[in-house]
Amino acid sequence: MKRRVVITGMGTINPIGKSVEETWKSVEEGKCGIDQITAYDVSERKVKLAGEVKDPGFEDVIDKKDLRKMDRYTKLAIMAAEEAMKDAGFLPEGAEKAVISEEDRDHFGVIASSGIGGISTIENEQMRGVERGFDRVSPHYIPTAISNMAAGHIAIRYGLHGMCSCVVTACASSSNAIGDAFRNVRDGYEDIMLCGGAEAAITPLSIGGFTSMKALTTQTDPKRASIPFDKERSGFVMGEGAGMLVIEEYEHAKKRGAKIYGEIVGYGVSCDAYHITAPTPDGSGAAACMKKAIKDAGIEPKDIDYINAHGTSTPMNDKGETAAIKLAFKDAAKDLKISSTKAMTGHLLGASGAVEAVITMKSICESYIPPTINYSVPDEECDLNIVPNEGIHEEIRYAMSNSLGFGGHNASLVFKRFKEA
Repeated sequence: MKRRVVITGMGTINPIGKSVEETWKSVEEGKCGIDQITAYDVSERKVKLAGEVKDPGFEDVIDKKDLRKMDRYTKLAIMAAEEAMKDAGFLPEGAEKAVISEEDRDHFGVIASSGIGGISTIENEQMRGVERGFDRVSPHYIPTAISNMAAGHIAIRYGLHGMCSCVVTACASSSNAIGDAFRNVRDGYEDIMLCGGAEAAITPLSIGGFTSMKALTTQTDPKRASIPFDKERSGFVMGEGAGMLVIEEYEHAKKRGAKIYGEIVGYGVSCDAYHITAPTPDGSGAAACMKKAIKDAGIEPKDIDYINAHGTSTPMNDKGETAAIKLAFKDAAKDLKISSTKAMTGHLLGASGAVEAVITMKSICESYIPPTINYSVPDEECDLNIVPNEGIHEEIRYAMSNSLGFGGHNASLVFKRFKEA
């Protein structure tokens, strides 16, 4: 028998908020977190804008000696994990360590993903090697740069002895992390999971790589840069940040008196098997993923009230995702409310799915559908209800969050409003 899986803790740090509360306030206000890049000099660069996390406050949470041994993406992951663990009640006020029973520790796992991992560390150590010789790069280089190290640090920090893993599926990474964690709890392998992802790829090499493949917009107006489903969209805007969820088996959460936000009830995955960067033009790959998630949830397409779309603001993605939704939902597509919160945050690559999962769960809790902000020019090929500019106060029973990554990786999650059994 499949077990119920509930969300009992959430944490995030991203361009529009350094906590769940601050992020949600920004969502309600339709705040745009995109601005001029400050991480490095962009005066001679084509791409000027990004969604940066300003003044993240790492030193308030992480010891100074540890900060020197972590890439920025790991630091962001820990910030989100710390908030989620506090929110779930595993880090009571004043406690120096996580308060978790030994029995629970053995069945408490971590899946913390990243699409790119420690790219800033890789860039810095490459320059150091060229200047000083490659035998003199930092001894911390490898364990700082590798993509699984956020998961490792989190498990060590809280003493979690369950499974510890890192899914790397480009922009679908953290949605896969949440989905895989969901299955592990639902099927009885673990009782609690801390899951999500982090990304910190606003670096000269990373931005340069995406610029050369013409994936990023060169717009200089923040309000016309990340404009999902708008006919004038011209590429995505890089964002950074992290999102983490504490999920657990319902009876376990109930027994310990945990606060419950809602449920995860469906997870679908598929591969386009079409092209390394472009989605299938007819949307069939992403549609298959959404269909699987709906079937896994045991519901019908008409039961989904809201979709937090992948909606990257690239011409191909938004057109392809619109086609995929029509294919998956058929007649029910016209009644759906669909929005892309990447209009506010930019595209956080491997962290995007986790941050959007937090926002989607809050949408259900607050009965509010976020808008796709800065929308101006309708596109006849993106003709679904994308909730332009103004959010909608409406009860949400079921919501879906989509993540579609380079390599053809597709992941869809279905969340449900919580009701006692």
